[in-house]
Amino acid sequence: MWLSGAMATPIEDYALISDLHTGALVSRSGSVDWLCLPRFDSPSVFGALLGTEEHGRWLLAPDQPGARVLRRNYLESTFILQTRWRTDSGEVLVTDFMPVKDRRASVVRRVEGLSGTVLMRQELEVRFNYGTTVPWMRREAHNGKERLLCIAGPSAMVLTGGNIPHGSDHRHTGQFPVRAGETVDLELTWYPSHRETPEEVDIDEGLARTVAYWQDWAGLCVDRKRYRQPVRRSLLVLRALTHEDTGGIVAAPTMSLPEEFGGSRNWDYRYCWLRDAALTLEAMMTHGYDDEAAHWRNWLLRAVAGDPDDLQIMYAVDGGRELPERILPQFPGYAGSLPVRLGNGAVDQYQADVVGTVMVALSRMRDRGVDEDSFSWPLQRALLGFLERHLEDPDHGIWEVRGDPQFFTHSRVMMWAAFDRAARAARQDGMDGPVELWEALRDGLRTEILDRGFDAGRNTFVQCYGTVEADASLLQLPQVGFLDYDDPRMLGTVAFLERELLNGQGLLLRYRSGTGVDGLTPGENPFLACSFWLAEQYARTGRLAEAIRLMDQLVGYANEVGLLSEEYDTVDGRMAGNYPQAFSHLALVRAADAIHSAEAEQRLRSTQPAEPMESSP
Repeated sequence: MWLSGAMATPIEDYALISDLHTGALVSRSGSVDWLCLPRFDSPSVFGALLGTEEHGRWLLAPDQPGARVLRRNYLESTFILQTRWRTDSGEVLVTDFMPVKDRRASVVRRVEGLSGTVLMRQELEVRFNYGTTVPWMRREAHNGKERLLCIAGPSAMVLTGGNIPHGSDHRHTGQFPVRAGETVDLELTWYPSHRETPEEVDIDEGLARTVAYWQDWAGLCVDRKRYRQPVRRSLLVLRALTHEDTGGIVAAPTMSLPEEFGGSRNWDYRYCWLRDAALTLEAMMTHGYDDEAAHWRNWLLRAVAGDPDDLQIMYAVDGGRELPERILPQFPGYAGSLPVRLGNGAVDQYQADVVGTVMVALSRMRDRGVDEDSFSWPLQRALLGFLERHLEDPDHGIWEVRGDPQFFTHSRVMMWAAFDRAARAARQDGMDGPVELWEALRDGLRTEILDRGFDAGRNTFVQCYGTVEADASLLQLPQVGFLDYDDPRMLGTVAFLERELLNGQGLLLRYRSGTGVDGLTPGENPFLACSFWLAEQYARTGRLAEAIRLMDQLVGYANEVGLLSEEYDTVDGRMAGNYPQAFSHLALVRAADAIHSAEAEQRLRSTQPAEPMESSP
C-alpha cells in the first residue's frame, strides 16, 4: 500500500467479496484494505484504502523471490475470489470469500499448495472505528488450538486456523510454509464483544454453501447472447450490494474514493439512494429478478413511513435517517485526496427527480404482475402529495449539486413521469386517486418543460431553465417516455451533448464543471453511467455500430474480475470514484439490453421479404 502523497494502489487492482451484509476489497497484492463490519455502513476495521496499513489491513501473500500473480478470477458466477501465485519455489492458490447464509460476519482465506513449497506471509492490523482504535489482542488456547482475540469497546474479532501470527509494534505478523497438496484455512470473524467468542466452523461446508448460493442466484438470470458475462457480473454486483435482511441497496461499499485524484469530490456512498435503488430494480426485473424488487419495495415502505414531508433522497441500510456529513481527519485520503467524508450532506437536499424514479420502478413492477398491497399504493399517493406541495420549488438535481437550487430539466421531466405513472395506475390498473388532477399536473409540466427547458433555436433541451448548458441526464428523457428516442428534439439534444460533453477519448461528461451550478471547484473524470446511456441512445436510434463500439470501449474498462468504478480517468487509464459502483453496473445492463433489442430488430428486418415494386403503368 503506497503512502498518501505517492501513488495509491490502483482502484482497479481491488476485487470485492460480499456476504450480502457488507463487503471487503482485496488488492491484487493480497491485502484486504477495506472492510466495514458488520454492515456496509458500519465503521471500518480495515481502512488502508484511505490511508496506510496503520489504518488497518490483512495481508496474505507469498514472502519469496519471484512472487507474482499468474491469474485472478472469481469462481464462475460467484464472489469467491481465487488468486494463483507463482514463486521461484512453487505455486499456491489463495481463495478469499465471505460465507453467506450462516449469519456469520467473517472473511475466510484458504491457501492451497499446488506445487513445490511456498512460504506465505501474514500481516494483521485491526483498527476499529475508522482506524482510530487499536484493539486489545491476545492469543489463547481453545480446544487444543490457538486463536487470536481482538477486542475494543463493543466490537471484537477472532482469528482461527493454522499459524496464528505473533504481535509486535501494534501489528501481528507471521510466516508459514505451504507444500504441494496441503491446505491452510484462516478465518477472521467479527462479533459483539459482549457475546461468547464464536466457535470454528467447517470451511469446506461454508465454501460449498456460498458457491451454491451465488451460482443458484445467477442461474435465475435471463441471459442475452451479446455481453452475457458483463451483464451477469453486473447483476451479481447489484445483488452483492443489496442487504440480505433489509433489502436496502447501497450505491457502493466504499467512501471518499475521489472523483478527481487529489481533489475534494470525495463522498460516502455506503447508503441507499432511492434513485439508484429504483434504477437497479428496473435492470434486475428485466432479467427475471422480481423477488428482489418486492424485497426492496418492502424496505422502501419502512424507510419512508411517517410524514411524507420528511422524505429523504437516501437512507441507511436499515432505513435510518441520520446521515450527517463530517470529516475524518485521521485519514490522509486515497492518493492524498481530502477531505475524507463520513456521512453525506446530500441527505438534506430536495431532489425533485427521486419520486418520479421510484414511481417508474413501481409501475414497472405492476406491469410485471406484482400486486400492490394495502400499504404500497397509499405510500405512492403520499409521495405524489409531497411532489404536489413542492411543484414550484427548485432542487439540487440528480447530480446533487452543492450550489444554489435550480429548475433542472431532468428533475421536471421526472416529476412529469411521477404524475404520468400515477394516472396510468388509475386508468389502467384501477388504483384509486384524483386521476384528473394527476393528468392536469402531468400535462402542465410537459407544456412547461417544452417551453422553458427546450431551446428551439438550437433544437436541444438544456440543463436547467434559463441556461444554455448541456447535461448528460437529458439522455433519460426517452427512457421514461417523455418523448421518443428518435424524436427530432431528442436527436438534436444528443448532437448538442456530443459537441459539448464528449471528451477526447469519446466518453461523456455529466456536465461542464466550473460553470458554478455545482458549487464545487472544476474538474472531474467522466461518469461511466452517462456513456452507457449514450450507447443505449445510439442503439435505440439506428446507430447500432456506434453503440457497439462505445459499449465495447466501456466494457473494456472493467478490471480482470469484471468490476467498474463510478468514473474513469481516460488520461492516465485508471478507475476513479467509489467502487464498485451500482450506477455504472445498472447502466451497463440497460445499454446491453438496448443493443440486444436493436440487433433482434435488425435480424427480423433482414428476414422479412422485400416489398414488391409497383409495376409501371
